Amino acid sequence: MIRHLLSSSDLTREQATTILDTAEEMARLTEGRSVKKLPTLRGRTVVNLFFEDSTRTRTSFELAAKRLSADVINFSAKGSSVSKGESLKDTALTLAAMGADAVVVRHSASGAPYRLADSGWIDANVLNAGDGTHEHPTQALLDAFTMRHHLGDLDGRHIVIVGDVLHGRVARSNVSLLATLGARVTVVAPPTLLPLGVEHWPCEVSYDLDAALPGASAVMMLRVQQERMNAAFFPSAREYSRRYGLDTQRFGRLSDDAIVLHPGPMNRGMEITAEVADSERSVIVEQVTNGVYVRMAVLYLMLAGAGDGTTGQEGAA
Repeated sequence: MIRHLLSSSDLTREQATTILDTAEEMARLTEGRSVKKLPTLRGRTVVNLFFEDSTRTRTSFELAAKRLSADVINFSAKGSSVSKGESLKDTALTLAAMGADAVVVRHSASGAPYRLADSGWIDANVLNAGDGTHEHPTQALLDAFTMRHHLGDLDGRHIVIVGDVLHGRVARSNVSLLATLGARVTVVAPPTLLPLGVEHWPCEVSYDLDAALPGASAVMMLRVQQERMNAAFFPSAREYSRRYGLDTQRFGRLSDDAIVLHPGPMNRGMEITAEVADSERSVIVEQVTNGVYVRMAVLYLMLAGAGDGTTGQEGAA
């Protein structure tokens, strides 16, 4: 079904639903079992190629591949030939020579996974684990999986995404995927933290969090990515929290069945208070668990049918 997964915007509704349904099956097959391994990808090799620091995403992909019985190689740019000046092309050729079947890549440069997939340097399936400020498709899929578990069909549901949309890749991927699944999405942020062209995204845009919350089925808070900022985008952390933070007062205005999400890591006390993050309707820890199931599903759909003669990126993201 999937040759590469590079962007959530390339997924059709049918493809996205297939991934989510497969993730549900992965959860059913492994939850509660003492031995969680499935023999599905035995003999396949998955390389985690991370040019950016990551803990939860890399670990989640590693665990997903190992639960499918794949061989996993973790490749970090730090301490590798990349730190000595090796190019992306030479790294890809090295991985191809080693017989990698799938490459999970995270890179600080937007478009790096596309380059890897379309270059012809490597014949492996390529999965985007986050490229610059561009996309993070599996994060969007695990968020949708979590929402669907609690809310049912997302068609017509109102989802509010709040925070640093400019520097984060999560918002772009989520807006695209949720719109594909039929949800109505509102992005809320100060004008300085919205990217150029956001008015063309399939969502509504607001600068007022309090006005956007009524009727929301889910609220996703985004981390302020200070490590990507080289200028002052808001007056102070306190001012940002006052206008765009989810505190107990705002949380109390949500409907009783509304849920709160966060892709992590959280800045407690800034975009979300500890009381809200730890509340019963917070599904933040559940998102981490679901990330493994979703990544298992994607790897399975990529690799289980590999070698069946399909080529190119048909049905690809």
